[in-house]
Amino acid sequence: MILNRRRILQGMAVIPWCAGAAAAPRLEKAVLWERDTAGYAVYRIPGVVVTHAGSVLAYAEARKSDRSDWAEIDIVLRRSTDGGRTFSPPRRIGHMDESFPKNPVAVARNQGIGMGTTYNNPVAIADRNGTVHFLFCVEYMRAFYMRSADGGRTFSSPVEITAAFEGFRAKYPWKVLATGPGHGIQLANGRLLVPVWLALGTQGNGHGPSVAATIYSDDRGRTWHAGDIAAPGTPEMPSPNETEAVQLADRRVMLNIRAPSARQRRVVTYSPDGATRWTQPVFDDALFDPICFAAIVRAGRHRLVFVNPDSAKRERRNLTVRESEDDGRTWSAKRVLEPGPVPTPISPCFRTAAFSAFTKAAAKHRTIV
Repeated sequence: MILNRRRILQGMAVIPWCAGAAAAPRLEKAVLWERDTAGYAVYRIPGVVVTHAGSVLAYAEARKSDRSDWAEIDIVLRRSTDGGRTFSPPRRIGHMDESFPKNPVAVARNQGIGMGTTYNNPVAIADRNGTVHFLFCVEYMRAFYMRSADGGRTFSSPVEITAAFEGFRAKYPWKVLATGPGHGIQLANGRLLVPVWLALGTQGNGHGPSVAATIYSDDRGRTWHAGDIAAPGTPEMPSPNETEAVQLADRRVMLNIRAPSARQRRVVTYSPDGATRWTQPVFDDALFDPICFAAIVRAGRHRLVFVNPDSAKRERRNLTVRESEDDGRTWSAKRVLEPGPVPTPISPCFRTAAFSAFTKAAAKHRTIV
């Protein structure tokens, strides 16, 4: 999908968000990546986390071509130590001196042939102990994990964790896998949780049909395990995929899921531990979904903040941040961040401003990044 706007990642929307405040929250924007720079055509699938020490880590796919999800793609990261006011230059992370074969799904569907290796779907978790956990995929068929002990300055060598996904295979014979996108979470008990989606690779560009699930680690990222399939896909809710997770005040985990349904609403499901015993997925009628990545974060005991394009049609426009004071049962307040349409489908220009680039900062005042 060709992008036609110069600024394709409109940085991070830094919004001091004070419920009940008389004045409108202040909105600041910064450009983090521009298309056709540093040897990359476009930047996609971004995420942001704030470390325990307050450093802001922004990361994304850097694509050599804007024509395929299966193109040659690197993962790049920028780091801020002043609350997002300035960032270090972009640097490539996670790269391995290894030749990876193309996913057979891509080959069968003539996707990304001759374009180099696809590093895809970066996801970070900022651990309360200061560690930054980082997961990503290669060729949508292998998954890797690395960590940083110095706030994102350096990372360990990637370790393959594809074996964790084999735990899904008996229930769903996937050919395509992806983490996130966006960010994962750490539960109150220390568990690390990453939403994932899996596909059979027989529809579209090979990313469908699909199901949504989670993988988790109970030993600070040393080992990873498959949970249950959370959203299996039904005629009413086909191909659930890109998913965000949030832990609620009662310690349950809610998944907020994209699915290309006729209802055009977000899908939610709940688990007592983030991995098993998921409830029957249902539509959240208050949250429109034009089939696009979204984000959700906990910002208080019962307070959630959600952001996506608030459009009743399949148009990625009207980027909106919403607030719930009752753990997502109702959505009581909203503010439009970017009115109007996105330049093109799946344009990254409002993903960093809204989607995964969105977490509670470690400042004294509440800040949405």
